[in-house]
Amino acid sequence: MTETFWEVYAVKYADRNNRTRFESFMFDPLHQQPHPMDYFVWVLRSGNRTILVDTGYDTEEAARRGRPILCHPVKAIEALGLTPDDVNDVVITHLHYDHAGTLGSFPRATFHLQPAEMAYATGPCMCEDILRKPFTGAHICDAVTAVFSGRVRFKERDDAVADGVTVHCVGGHSKGLQVVRVKTASGWMCLASDATHFFENFITRTPFPIVVDVEEMLHGYDRIQSLASRNEMVIPGHDPLVTTLYPGFGTSGFVWRLDGGPTASLPDSLT
Repeated sequence: MTETFWEVYAVKYADRNNRTRFESFMFDPLHQQPHPMDYFVWVLRSGNRTILVDTGYDTEEAARRGRPILCHPVKAIEALGLTPDDVNDVVITHLHYDHAGTLGSFPRATFHLQPAEMAYATGPCMCEDILRKPFTGAHICDAVTAVFSGRVRFKERDDAVADGVTVHCVGGHSKGLQVVRVKTASGWMCLASDATHFFENFITRTPFPIVVDVEEMLHGYDRIQSLASRNEMVIPGHDPLVTTLYPGFGTSGFVWRLDGGPTASLPDSLT
């Protein structure tokens, strides 16, 4: 039987350079040092099937939060020759604004989501300002509308999306955050999304400050490493280091191909 291997692409649609380590690591002694953040969606392709992992946020949300985007995610994936109609499935790792902000742009896709995430984003915890801050109500309404249109597939904690693509609920950053394990020609890759924002979070076991359950986040660090063939193949949700470890793809300047494996090593400080 022929094995299914997936092409994997990281597509950058925004960045923030006016951040410090205080915003990335709990109790960090170097908290005033600059610490930029990139924003990605990820594209998986095998044969005629295309899976999008997360959908980013749009210009309206960018203006509302004062976090400009470089390119609308729908426009960004055109660099891979894709339109929204080409996307068969969307894996929503969690419902934060920067991961589920353009769901309405993918009218033909089936959405894959953990039930714990939907329950959390529509439950009593959202009465608390600090807990609902990473969510946007209109995005959650889009997700609910998708449920009522029959386009959401709620996944078990560990479940399959396709041959060679599985999801695994790790929680921590949000109640129902799920990561994606992908079989590539260079080994197993874990698209960790915000289970670890940066390589440094999981390698040094220093949690990201936006967290629902610190213990679950720490357990998640173990899980994402177990799902990948090696640490470089754990792909954090927001780390600019991804763009130096992996080769660029095409001429757009904002797409990187991941499935061939890294072409550089992690810095000595992280090994």
